[in-house]
Amino acid sequence: MKICFVVNDVETETCGTTVFLMQEARKRNHDVYAMGVGDFYFAQNEALSIYSTYVPKKMEIKTPQAYLEALQSDKAIKERIVATDLDVLFIRNNPTEEGSSRQWAEQAGVAFGRMMQQEGVLVLNDAYALSNAFIDKLYFEELPASIKPNSIITRKKEDIMEFFEKHKKKMVLKPLEGSGGRDVYLIDKNEKNLNQIIENLSAQGYIIAQEYLPAAKDGDVRVLLMNGRVMEKDGNYGIIRRVTGEGEFRSNFNQGGTGDKSPFTDAMKRIIDVTAPKLIRDGLFFVGLDIVKDKLIEINVLGPGGMDHFGEIGLPDFSDVVIDSIERKVEYKKLYKGQIDNHVLATME
Repeated sequence: MKICFVVNDVETETCGTTVFLMQEARKRNHDVYAMGVGDFYFAQNEALSIYSTYVPKKMEIKTPQAYLEALQSDKAIKERIVATDLDVLFIRNNPTEEGSSRQWAEQAGVAFGRMMQQEGVLVLNDAYALSNAFIDKLYFEELPASIKPNSIITRKKEDIMEFFEKHKKKMVLKPLEGSGGRDVYLIDKNEKNLNQIIENLSAQGYIIAQEYLPAAKDGDVRVLLMNGRVMEKDGNYGIIRRVTGEGEFRSNFNQGGTGDKSPFTDAMKRIIDVTAPKLIRDGLFFVGLDIVKDKLIEINVLGPGGMDHFGEIGLPDFSDVVIDSIERKVEYKKLYKGQIDNHVLATME
């Protein structure tokens, strides 16, 4: 299998879920490539190509961290390859992590992914589904209200203040297009900088005002889904509780959150049961759900992570489960010779 992982930039990639998956695929002797969103090449009357980076198979690599170091070293090989030589393009870049100087990069991965999908490469998640869910917090609002906290999306201060009053002067404010817990604020009646916060957020775009869930003080739970089901291995589930750091209400790992084990509750099962049909229909293969008690607070379809923290809490490495599933999809694609659409293959078990 020839598989290429799209990241924001190969040189700045860190050792997270994507690198774990790349190392697992390499262990199985697959041809594994990495590329940044700036590494596509298109010319009229020529095949779409990519500038790839890969680690020679002769190099002995034992850990994801060692793989990343090799990938970013002068021992890695850089080569332009024809896109259709690939079996799989796995789009793992996160547009919300691009700075203002790289606005061109935000939609490049998905846009070129659509072109590769049209040329017959298996694209995960389905590139058209990613286009539809590009603002994943807006895609989140398409889900049934019964599993979500109350919220509004607006750029008007008066709407936010009305929401604030309706919810007993306590709410969460965050940008519609953001990730990693950046610029997320817990607002209560004692907040003295509310006007400034609203001004700062509105300068970035639309604002989400969301009902505050008291249970959020204990953190949230990241549930990783594959093909619309929670990842499972040897009786363990791909679930990690993210516990808030001291003096912090955000539980994101890059905001000081720490990992802990969590049971797979009936409330989580209910949320997955309600969410999965839409994810499967749309072709979203690998998705992260963030849950507080019995409410889904966010959905992540653009580079969901957390697997790199599993070992810290005694969970097994689930990378093999993900690569197993991708291998099956490639086999189905070859057997059916283009008769199954990409969005169907993407979530086929």
